[in-house]
Amino acid sequence: MPLTPDMRRSIDQIRDYLFGGGYPDPVSNAEQLSFLFFFYLVEGIDAENKLKAKVLKQPYESLFAGDWKIRNPLNASLTVTPAKADVQSPADLNSGSLPRRRPGRNDAMTIPRDRFRWSVWAKGLSGEALVRFLRDEVFAFFAEMGEQAAHNFMDGARLAIIDPTVLTQVVNLVDGLRLDAADADTKGDLFEHVLRQIKQAGELGQFRTPRHVIRTIVEIINPKVGETIYDPAAGTAGFLVAAYNHIRLANSSTSAIAEVEIDGKKQRRGLGDKLSAAQTSALQSATFFGNDVDPKMVRLATMNLTLRGLTNVRVRLRNVLTTNLDNDKKEQLGLPQQGFHVVLANPPFAGRVDKDRVVEEVKVGTSTATELLFLKYMMDNLRPGGRCGVIVPEGVLFGSTGAHKELRRQLIENNRVEAVLSLPGGVFQPYSGVKTSVLFFRKGGSTENVLFLHADNDGYKLDANHDTPIEADDLPGVVAAYQQRETLLATWQARDAAAEWKGQWWFADAAAVRANDFNLSAGRYRPMSQSAVAHRNPRELLDELAAIEKEITEEVEALKAALAEQAA
Repeated sequence: MPLTPDMRRSIDQIRDYLFGGGYPDPVSNAEQLSFLFFFYLVEGIDAENKLKAKVLKQPYESLFAGDWKIRNPLNASLTVTPAKADVQSPADLNSGSLPRRRPGRNDAMTIPRDRFRWSVWAKGLSGEALVRFLRDEVFAFFAEMGEQAAHNFMDGARLAIIDPTVLTQVVNLVDGLRLDAADADTKGDLFEHVLRQIKQAGELGQFRTPRHVIRTIVEIINPKVGETIYDPAAGTAGFLVAAYNHIRLANSSTSAIAEVEIDGKKQRRGLGDKLSAAQTSALQSATFFGNDVDPKMVRLATMNLTLRGLTNVRVRLRNVLTTNLDNDKKEQLGLPQQGFHVVLANPPFAGRVDKDRVVEEVKVGTSTATELLFLKYMMDNLRPGGRCGVIVPEGVLFGSTGAHKELRRQLIENNRVEAVLSLPGGVFQPYSGVKTSVLFFRKGGSTENVLFLHADNDGYKLDANHDTPIEADDLPGVVAAYQQRETLLATWQARDAAAEWKGQWWFADAAAVRANDFNLSAGRYRPMSQSAVAHRNPRELLDELAAIEKEITEEVEALKAALAEQAA
C-alpha cells in the first residue's frame, strides 16, 4: 500500500511531540524512532520465522522463549509485589506479565522473555513505568539479542526519550502506524519521511542528499543485478536504497510497476517480479556495501535498509580515510577483492582529517581535505571498468593547489571521465549553500571527451527549505542527454562554432582539459554568446566566488600549518 497522508501526519505529530517535549535534535529523534520501529517489527518477524519453520518442519525457538533476569529491581513491581512472586498460577507464568524468582536465588528476579513483545509492554505500560522498563529492560534485551547476530543494530543503543508523557505519546503513535500491515516500500517511504526532518549538516560536513538528486545519479550510472554497489560515506543509505529500487524497476513486468507520489513528485516503482530466486538472494546478501563514521548514521542506514527488506546488508562503522583492510580482512568480511562494480557517494565536503591519521593509500600530496581524499579512495576502490557517480564541491573541479591538480590529472589520465553535471546552486539547502557538481567516470583507460551537463532547476523551488515542488525540472533532460552522449558528441563536433549555442550540454576534449590544468568546471568550456555573457546568472557568479574563497581559506590554513611545523 502507498504511504498515506495519515501516516505522514502521524510522523509529523511525533516530531512535534518530541520537539515540544524538549527533544529538538532531529538526528537523535530519528535514531530513537528507528529503535521503536525495530522493537515493533521484531515480534512479527519472529512469528513469520516460526510459521516458516513449521511449514518446513524445522525446529525453531522463538526470540521470546525462556526467562529474562531483570536488570532493575524496580521493574519487578510493575505488575506484582515480590511477596506474591512465589505463588503464581500456571496461567500467570505463561502470560508474560509476572516476575518470578529463580529457584535457590532470592536476589535474581526473572520474567518470561515473552514480556518483551511489543504487544505486551507497549500496550500495557505508560508513564514512569514505561520509561523505566524500556530504558532498563527492553534496550538491554535487544542489545543482548544483537550481540548474537551478525549485525548488531543495537550496539551502544540507549533510550534518550525519558519524559514519561512524551514517551507514552510517541509509543502510542508508533503503534498506530501499524507497520506490520505495510509492505517494504511503504515502511521505507515512511522512514524516509522521518529522515527528511534532519535539516542540519554533521560535524564532518556530511548531510542528507536530496532523493531526487540521488535517483538522477543512479539512473545515469544504471547499476545492474549481479554487480556490487558501494557507498563509502553511506549516511542514511539513500544511494543504496535508490540503487535497489532502480534494479527492481528494471526487472519488473508492466503489471508489477506502479506510480507513487513521494515529496510531491511522481516516481515509478517496480516489484522486481522478473528477478530469479538466486538474483533476489544476491541482492539481499552480496550486492550492497557501505560505511559511515557516525554510529547514529549507521543505525539509521541499517533501519532504512531493514525496512526495505534488505536485512542482511551491512553498513559498517568505519572511517575509510584513516583505516585500511588487507585481502584477508576483506575476505573475512565478505568484501569483493577486486574492487566494486559501482560506487555511488556524496562524501563529506567541509571536513579535515589529521594528516598523521590519513592512510597512505588515499593521500594526495599533503592535502587533508576530505573531499579530495574520498575521491582518491573511490578511484582506487573501483574494479577495472567500474563506474562511479560522486557529488563534489565545485572547488574540486578547478582548485589550483597541487593536490587538486594532481587528483584531476589522475582522473583524466587513468580513468574515463564521461560527464560532469553542474547542479543548481542551493540544491542542498537547508543543509548547505555550497555549489556542487557530479562527476561520472569509469575506472581505467584515459579520457577522450567530457560531456558537460547543466541544470538550472531540479523540480523544487531553490529557496532556504528547498522542498516545494515546481514544474521546471532539468534533471530528466540531463539523464536523456547522458544516455545519448555518443549521438550528441557527433552533433557537437559537426556544429557551426560561430553560431550561438543554446543547449544545456556541451563537450570538451582531453587536449582542452589538459591545457586548462585539468580544470573540469562546466563553466570553463561552455560556449557563450554575447547575450549569454551579458545576462549570466548572478547566482552562478556568486557560487564561483564562494568556491574560490573556500579554496583560498584552505590554502591559507595549509600554509599556517606548514609554518607551525617548521617553527616546531
